[in-house]
Amino acid sequence: MNNVSMSIKKALTNKNTVTIVGIIIALIVVYIGYNMRIRSMTDPYPVPYALDTLKPGTKITSDQVGTMNVPRAALKGTYIADASGVIGKYVSEDSIIPKGSLFYSRSVVEKGQLEGVKALDYPEGHVLVNFAVNMETSYANLLYPGEYMDLYLKIRYAGENVSQADENKLTVGKLLSDIKVLKVVDANGDNVFDDLDEKKTPAQVIFAVPEEYHILLRKAMYLRTYEAQIIPVPKRVTSSEAPDATISSSQLKDFINNVTVWTGEDAPITVPDNQ
Repeated sequence: MNNVSMSIKKALTNKNTVTIVGIIIALIVVYIGYNMRIRSMTDPYPVPYALDTLKPGTKITSDQVGTMNVPRAALKGTYIADASGVIGKYVSEDSIIPKGSLFYSRSVVEKGQLEGVKALDYPEGHVLVNFAVNMETSYANLLYPGEYMDLYLKIRYAGENVSQADENKLTVGKLLSDIKVLKVVDANGDNVFDDLDEKKTPAQVIFAVPEEYHILLRKAMYLRTYEAQIIPVPKRVTSSEAPDATISSSQLKDFINNVTVWTGEDAPITVPDNQ
């Protein structure tokens, strides 16, 4: 027994033996760590997925969410790992989540992040305007929420109260600049852009302008003798600061005010009988 103990003690004090034992232990640690890592990458991991195709703006309910096991190695991108991070949220308005797809953070938003919900969030002191459009005057849906447009005014002098010298004279000019489009709806009042796969025909563009410009715009709409037409024109704003609406033509402003009558802040809009 003493001989065995002496042999073990002698072996442990031998540098070569210690080195070999250290290498063996290191290899065992590496082997165990490697296998644990491989197992963690290949073992199934439960993640939520869509049971149905979810359209833009859809509220995600529990019956639309399933769970499937996916190897971690196959999980790419900023996926949502737990159903609680999905249920009760909404599909973003620029996304469609296909049936069987995982949920990704860019495609799932809170209700308040939807453009359709934020659409009527406009500055204090501004007034909403719903402006009639069609596929042609909306430039085939180029008037998009969050983008900007200018409003042009076309006037043609016509009618029995117009002098022969002015008959059929045409004036076109920019009336308002930098109008932010808040919402575009169809004839049923539904958001035109809530489903990108379904091509809806725009019927109204909703925007907001300061009260002063709102009155001016309403006056322009009622210039019947002058065959007035408001023409929206989309524009791309590259400034980091969103501009506010401005008057572009003081001449058009003066013209509208000269041929209309405003009887007070709270009074209805009136125009002369010959208008």
